[in-house]
Amino acid sequence: MTDQIPPTTKSRFTFSTFILLLLPIILLAGVIALFLNTGGGLDMDSPAPIENLSIERYHLARGHIELHVQNTGPAELTIAQIIVNEAVMPFEVSPSVTVPRLGTAVITVNYSWTEGEAYAVRVFTSNAVPFDVVIPVAFETPQPDEKTFWSFTLIGLYVGVIPIFLGIFWLPALRALGKQWMTFLMAVTVGLLIFLGLDTLLEALEQAAEVPSTYQGIGLIGIGAVATYMLLEMIGGSKSSDRSESSQRLNIAWRIALGIGIHNLGEGLAIGAAYNVGEIALGTFLVVGFIIQNITEGLGIIAPILRDRPNIRQLALLGLLGGAPAIIGAWIGGYTPSPFLAVLFLAIGTGAIFQVAVEIGRMIQRDNVKQPMPGYIFSGVITGMLMLWVTGIFIK
Repeated sequence: MTDQIPPTTKSRFTFSTFILLLLPIILLAGVIALFLNTGGGLDMDSPAPIENLSIERYHLARGHIELHVQNTGPAELTIAQIIVNEAVMPFEVSPSVTVPRLGTAVITVNYSWTEGEAYAVRVFTSNAVPFDVVIPVAFETPQPDEKTFWSFTLIGLYVGVIPIFLGIFWLPALRALGKQWMTFLMAVTVGLLIFLGLDTLLEALEQAAEVPSTYQGIGLIGIGAVATYMLLEMIGGSKSSDRSESSQRLNIAWRIALGIGIHNLGEGLAIGAAYNVGEIALGTFLVVGFIIQNITEGLGIIAPILRDRPNIRQLALLGLLGGAPAIIGAWIGGYTPSPFLAVLFLAIGTGAIFQVAVEIGRMIQRDNVKQPMPGYIFSGVITGMLMLWVTGIFIK
């Protein structure tokens, strides 16, 4: 007796179907409204006010301190008092001392700070709930003028563009290697990308701790990483059978450059933010460390196209895609550091990097389908990870 396959039915979306889909949502809204009005029979009044004021960044200018804040609590709050180093100071709030939920405000404190000194600022709400921010080194916040613009641009060039182009310059020498060496370098690229993806994910998790809990930083990482991974899978899989092998390899190189570029944007954010708060030594240390690390990223970009003949224009665009985002990151981090944007960019970079690592792994597997993993593939992946681990010692 054979199973009978039911005939396929043509789907129809009618008005009655729409009502049936909408009805549970309407009933759910009614249940929520009933609970909010009655409290479910429980005493839902909190014994203490629940307030949360996120101090996103501070801005120092001669004679005053600006605090950029956001109300991430469940209800509106009122800013009542500002204390700087245990002294009550006059202040103004724009647009209003009462900040609605998820609303933003700028607190301007009239205070003659001294360059190089450390300051502790405490913000009190009308319910006497304190919120603190520490200024480790008083330093006039860089303004978006021509001088600082070109300074941050130069930092981005040092960190991203120059070392990646130096890595791309290895192309003529590496092209003379045999097939096994090329496969080894592809495996090195996989190792580089795996380590880079893990490092990017860790940076995203560290930045997520700075994001107000209302925005659920961990969830933001998941959305950014998964969406980017799936989007690149969708783009890479579409019409792949219509492309030649060389165009597929070039496509992978473009995606490697994209993933590395987003990662370098995160590096630029970190460096710009360090300079923004006056941590010059940290910023300089990061620049030197990233220069050492990023030359290996140029190698990762060219590895898929070693057997091909890309023209100068393609190589130049690949290098810019991989390195130039560091300039944009330095601008954002230097002028308007934002943990939210940092988490989002790093999450996108994580998804892009891991997707490309998987894609290159598939390419290596296709070339070695009739044999178990050769030793040079294993050693290549480990070598790639060790390269970034060693160079990372100079940064961390």
